[in-house]
Amino acid sequence: MKANTNKHDAASRLRNGVLKEHYRDGSLACVGKYRNSEKIGVWKYYLKNGQLRAVGKFANGKMTGAWKWYRENGKLMQTGSFTDEKKSGVWKRYHPNGVLYDEGKVSDNQKVGEWRVYDAKGKLVKTTKHKAKNS
Repeated sequence: MKANTNKHDAASRLRNGVLKEHYRDGSLACVGKYRNSEKIGVWKYYLKNGQLRAVGKFANGKMTGAWKWYRENGKLMQTGSFTDEKKSGVWKRYHPNGVLYDEGKVSDNQKVGEWRVYDAKGKLVKTTKHKAKNS
């Protein structure tokens, strides 16, 4: 999700309004909104094939709330949430066939509590426990 990180536009003003970035071939790479050079609201990122790659919100320039990522075939790859740009809440990843691969909670970018792993048919194959590491 590489984006132009320059805080100013071509006229050296703070970025404001809707921004659309494109790949070299002209296809849409991302679209979102800036206020005072900080990303705000819903941003969408696209793969070169035009499929949605990721969608989520920014507040004060930081990733926040629920996000979703997709594969080139359009199937869900993972879901998760951010609090002040740190992973938090329930995270889920999916096998390429769309079946749940694993799920569990994250706090401050660390896996915590019980995590469950499933095979490609959805059968539970492993459960692990995680403790938050002290900083």
